[in-house]
Amino acid sequence: MKRIRITELLIFIFTTELIGVISGIIAGNSFGIYSELAKPPLSPPSGIFPVAWAILYALMGTSLYIAYYDDKDNRKNNLILYGIQLFVNFMWSIIFFRFRLFGASAIIILILILLVIKMIMQFGKSNKAAGYINIPYLIWLIYALYLNTGVFFLNP
Repeated sequence: MKRIRITELLIFIFTTELIGVISGIIAGNSFGIYSELAKPPLSPPSGIFPVAWAILYALMGTSLYIAYYDDKDNRKNNLILYGIQLFVNFMWSIIFFRFRLFGASAIIILILILLVIKMIMQFGKSNKAAGYINIPYLIWLIYALYLNTGVFFLNP
């Protein structure tokens, strides 16, 4: 069994969490905006989102840590793909909440879903666990696409 580099693992997780927090700050009053919107059936209360995202960001950071240390030959490719998907993730809440461009944000989620599928496949080649850890993220994004699309149609 490989030795876990706890400091490095925490850096990967903290960095990912921090990017999510910064995106939320730039996005503005997401709780207030969310409460004002007409939402589709099966929409969760707003308090679910920060908890879900904190868990997902921790899983994402862990998956990058595993892929990074288990596949030295593909470190650069793994970092690039991870960075791209994290940037697209970062932009979604800004486009959705700050600018209220619900159609554009749905397209962004669709792009993000495709990037995460690619990331799952690519990280899975480095280490199966690194790929599988991102499946909850993918499921959440599919759910988010449903919610975003519902908001788009219900809030013309």
